[in-house]
Amino acid sequence: MEPLLAILVGLFFAAAIYLMLSRFSIRIMLGIAILGNAVNLLLFTSGRLTREVPPIIPAGLETLPAGTANPLPQALILTAIVISFSFLAFLLVLTYRAYQDLGTDDTSEMRAAEPDDRPLPPLGY
Repeated sequence: MEPLLAILVGLFFAAAIYLMLSRFSIRIMLGIAILGNAVNLLLFTSGRLTREVPPIIPAGLETLPAGTANPLPQALILTAIVISFSFLAFLLVLTYRAYQDLGTDDTSEMRAAEPDDRPLPPLGY
């Protein structure tokens, strides 16, 4: 199962990078969301995928028995899910407001600070 998830993580990373290299802000935002999911799946896979023994310390022992799943990546994923969701919500609002103000989601046309008709900079000083 872990090699299959490793391939899936690689596909997620490839799709995320492909989308983030786009000129359109919606595709960039979707790429960032897929990248967050790829990182979460990578953390989850690194914590061993075992379903036989839950990560609970039995009575009388001080450590986890051998073969249990590592609970630290699971706790990190819960935190990462909340952070990535809030970041995605922020990006969604930012993209929507940029589309409202500028009328486009093409990043090459979002040049309000650098208009096309401004003079060229001096060639020497």
